[in-house]
Amino acid sequence: MNPQSMLSSLVAFRSVVGTHNGALIDYVRDFLAMHGVASVVIGGPEGDRFNLFATIGPAGVPGYILSGHVDVVPANEPAWTGNPFRLREVEGRLVGRGAVDMKGFVAAVLSVVPDLVAMDLARPIHIALSYDEEAGCRGVPHLIEKLPTLCAPPLGCIVGEPSGLVPVLRHKGKAALRILAEGRSGHSSRPDLGTNAIHVILPALTAMAEAAEAQRLSGPRDPHFAPPYSTIQIGRITGGEALNVIPERAGAEIEARAIAGVDPLALLEPALKIVAANDCLSAEIIASYPGLALGEDHPLAALAGELSGHPPLAAVSYGTEAGLFQAAGIPSVVCGPGDIARAHKPEEYITVAELQAASKMVLRLGRRLSGATAQGAAAQ
Repeated sequence: MNPQSMLSSLVAFRSVVGTHNGALIDYVRDFLAMHGVASVVIGGPEGDRFNLFATIGPAGVPGYILSGHVDVVPANEPAWTGNPFRLREVEGRLVGRGAVDMKGFVAAVLSVVPDLVAMDLARPIHIALSYDEEAGCRGVPHLIEKLPTLCAPPLGCIVGEPSGLVPVLRHKGKAALRILAEGRSGHSSRPDLGTNAIHVILPALTAMAEAAEAQRLSGPRDPHFAPPYSTIQIGRITGGEALNVIPERAGAEIEARAIAGVDPLALLEPALKIVAANDCLSAEIIASYPGLALGEDHPLAALAGELSGHPPLAAVSYGTEAGLFQAAGIPSVVCGPGDIARAHKPEEYITVAELQAASKMVLRLGRRLSGATAQGAAAQ
């Protein structure tokens, strides 16, 4: 199947993060079945969102996972010049929500399934599709948990987030925290009779701002990243109804991005300690995934460079599910088509050339895992 046609089909599914994706997963499952490839659908606790795992080749021997997410961010920006969920070609650009992040990679993989099936692979290629990556990789842990029952321990995983088809060896981990404060409302002229929820939440926010500055000034460094230290930011604050009303409720969402080797959840501890000591405060971890760190001398780095035609890049500051696969004992690398700078914006696009290059990369992996060449891949 032409990768552009496949991308058009995928973009048409409004698989916005946090919403149901069953229709898209059914479409992929039926497409794979049409080519003789069985798949396993792995549901999440939400009940309306699903992961999919499929294997081309012998599942009982080690192979490689191609991983991508099928959820997209909302497309409510007024700057779209057409329907975001209908793929348009404009001067070599394929425009649509999710075109680059990251249904483009998924389309490239699925479009060559008939070719991979025809190769009679000696070592398998696994396709792993997950949901709600945009909410902090919430879906893929349920898939990873099932992997030991689905295939032999994989040799590696390629996560197709847009990287210009340049293999990325490291990325930061992330944790996100939501804090809620409950106060008691009243007229602002009598603050002694109420409890200001914004005032209640302030110590936790101050602690996070101070922790962010401490990381900047004296936290551990990794020169592979920009910036080369772990970061913390208060990204959202809510609370208050009117200036002359004591706020009854307040909330904040805080994000920590950790260099490899630093636990992102640990960066949130100053706020969590304050929450634990105040009955008016509550907290919820809304996202968490570890960083990625693959050495330049790892065989997967060399393989990804060979398949993509690009030397590996040391690090990026955004995150992916690659850290979760690595934490499960599966060496991982990020390598996908397009530019991450186009993601989460109106008129998001991937070029026709980028899409075709990704398909060719997957085909090169297939040829490498066919027949005698598969032995060389395993020996690396």
